[in-house]
Amino acid sequence: MKLIINCCLLVLLFNACNSGSVNLVSDAYVELPNPRPTDKSAWQKAKPGMAISFASPDIRYKKEQFVLPEKNNSWKGKGWRGERIHTKILISTTDSVRGIAFTTSALKTNDGKLIPADHISVKFIRYVMTDSIGRKGSGCGIEPDLDSSLSEDAIDNTTSLPIAANSSQPVWLSIRIPQDATPGLYDGSISVEGVADELTINYSVEVLNRTLPEPQAWNFHLDLWQNPFSIARVHNVKEWSNEHMDAMTPYMQMLANAGQKVITTSIIHDPWNSQTFDVYKSMVKWVKKKDGSWSYDYSIFDKWVSYMMKTGISKQINCYSMIPWNLKFYYYDEAFEKDTLLIATPGTVAYEQHWKPMLVDFARHLKSKGWFDKTTIAMDERPMEHMKLALKIIKAADKNFKVSMAGNYHKEIEQDLYDYCVASAFILPEEVITRRKKDGFITTYYTACPEAYPNVFTFSPPVESAFLGWYAAAKGFDGYLRWAYNSWPEKPLLDSRFGHWSAGDTYFIYPG
Repeated sequence: MKLIINCCLLVLLFNACNSGSVNLVSDAYVELPNPRPTDKSAWQKAKPGMAISFASPDIRYKKEQFVLPEKNNSWKGKGWRGERIHTKILISTTDSVRGIAFTTSALKTNDGKLIPADHISVKFIRYVMTDSIGRKGSGCGIEPDLDSSLSEDAIDNTTSLPIAANSSQPVWLSIRIPQDATPGLYDGSISVEGVADELTINYSVEVLNRTLPEPQAWNFHLDLWQNPFSIARVHNVKEWSNEHMDAMTPYMQMLANAGQKVITTSIIHDPWNSQTFDVYKSMVKWVKKKDGSWSYDYSIFDKWVSYMMKTGISKQINCYSMIPWNLKFYYYDEAFEKDTLLIATPGTVAYEQHWKPMLVDFARHLKSKGWFDKTTIAMDERPMEHMKLALKIIKAADKNFKVSMAGNYHKEIEQDLYDYCVASAFILPEEVITRRKKDGFITTYYTACPEAYPNVFTFSPPVESAFLGWYAAAKGFDGYLRWAYNSWPEKPLLDSRFGHWSAGDTYFIYPG
């Protein structure tokens, strides 16, 4: 499940009848109409009224179907101190409910030890429009006529929600076990409000005698690419204003709490050829002066990096990209008094003349800030020959520059890459991973649209998200990369489809 960030107790309202408007409001939003018909005959066979039960967190339940599992009014979870555990509650009702809400009690042991109620959250899971894997078995280049449906995905912050007749409504139960909790068995209950008959379900949590460290101490190298420009658009604030920085804080703090290690920066305009709804703009202003020399304004880059470090994300700075997908490089030309475009391929004189002065100056600037040793010049899914040519320029500018790449496995350049992230289809030799660890290099893997599974599409079984970390551990990788933490489509709370990728490919979290 994906979370809607709670920002100043507000949730985003996307009015299904309003084309494109985004408003911050204090209540809830209206989901898109369900394109799948409700089988009323199946609901007529159900017992009238409301049924509630614990359910599997690994299944996405259909809104229009009566899918309540065998009655299960109790649940037992277990976890380490410092861990967050969760499960799902499913409500199915034959009657409409004007507004349902929940009250939670503290979890308590027989001898009076407590997990406070504010460590327990019960939130509605909302439905978004999704599609499926393409006919060729991939999430890339999908056909626009794919069948669409509603899928439960967004964990909402609203405290009360109406439920239509003949529909199912999933709910997410999450328990944050305190770092100092006493091991033992804790019991608690959840009361359902807004219904005629009082409903209470009981559950228990076994706290084990192990402690999960704070996220800053985790070794897992998590690299989810941030898109600050998407946040500015959704919150309708000026880019890099104080309001923008404030709006980003809940999202980036959540990312830091997940163990994120890398700051995503764009040192050119549009490094990924507009593959997101909100284009990545350059955080460095390139200026070609009248005499042909160059100057570079790093003020936005510095502001972003400093801000991210304050949130607790400070291990690495990845700078994209010397080899953009369209090989276009934008700069301001003082002689012509306008923004100008250079198209240059690695290996050409124009390419080297454009990049080498910048890298020399960039190295100087990074050293002055104390950031050089944690910065990489980063590329994404670029041909090996282009990488070889770019590596020559990077090392000529400063032999100590670190380089990162996400893409196919190329043994010819592997030892030149400090941070190497390979597509999940590639199996790295065990001795290569071992040597890279010994050398202090980082080796991770990533998933994107080619992988039908495991993945994080809005129709993917939720258990696949957990599998991503298990796979990294099983293969000896240092961590995991995903190209989009928050590159939201136009109306992410309503419709997770975007471009030619399977729905949900462009974001992990929801705005709010």
